[in-house]
Amino acid sequence: MPTVVVTGATGAQGGATARALLAAGHRVRALTRTPDAPAAQDLRRLGAEIRYADFGDPPSLDTALADADSLFAVTTPFGTDTATEVRQGRALLDAAAAARIGHIVFTSAAHADRGTGIPHYDSKAEIERHLRATGVPWTVIAPAAFMDNFAGGWSLQSLRGHAFAWPMPSDTPLTLIPAADIGAFAALVLASPADFTGRRIDIASDSLTPAGIAAALSAAAHRTIRHQVVPLARVRTHSEDLAAMFAYFATTGLDVDVAGLRRAHPEVRWHTFADWAATRDWPALLAPAPAEPTSA
Repeated sequence: MPTVVVTGATGAQGGATARALLAAGHRVRALTRTPDAPAAQDLRRLGAEIRYADFGDPPSLDTALADADSLFAVTTPFGTDTATEVRQGRALLDAAAAARIGHIVFTSAAHADRGTGIPHYDSKAEIERHLRATGVPWTVIAPAAFMDNFAGGWSLQSLRGHAFAWPMPSDTPLTLIPAADIGAFAALVLASPADFTGRRIDIASDSLTPAGIAAALSAAAHRTIRHQVVPLARVRTHSEDLAAMFAYFATTGLDVDVAGLRRAHPEVRWHTFADWAATRDWPALLAPAPAEPTSA
């Protein structure tokens, strides 16, 4: 059985891809900077080989990629910056080329190849260009907005107050995908490289307006939730990058062919937003956050 190396194995996309590959009987080598982390140990119990690797440590990449057949590559600027993401992405791809990896699947972002002006989309476009220059057979999968983000961070904070705070007009559609579907599609591509080599594919599972998202969350969580428009100026005070992304969502939008993907690849078992929301433990998620301890 060929060995598939999965980067970001303790993250959302890498973890979902590793689990989908393991469920299909593939041999998975999961790379992480934290081999002792609970997420890594969960993958080990499922049958993955856990290896330490750090994008900033070339010898660790060389060791981790040795004798492997294919690679699932994911990069992120969050926690660092876009320049670091590009540098690390290039290092990973160069190490894969040196290791004579037979096929690389790089997960980017929907529309990243269209000159969006969104910093963390443009960094992925730069990595895509480097990928094409390596000479290694490649596929780029490019997910739309992540459903999973609605169950954490500031979205979850607003949901606890019966609002879905989102920086878009209520009636503007947005294409969405859960991490599980990204992993399932990546596993499909890695299992059938001849069908996907040289292709760049934007992927999404559903399309909903913020008002529709709020309605679906209301049904799943059994509470009334209404969309609350967050001004872009407020987002910009936290992140120019995210403000640029939401401005793009609200104007150009992400026009992924959801229906076409469902017809072409039914084996992925794409989830609607309602499907995804129904699987969340909303009573636990929406419970009030514990109070901060006070000093005497």
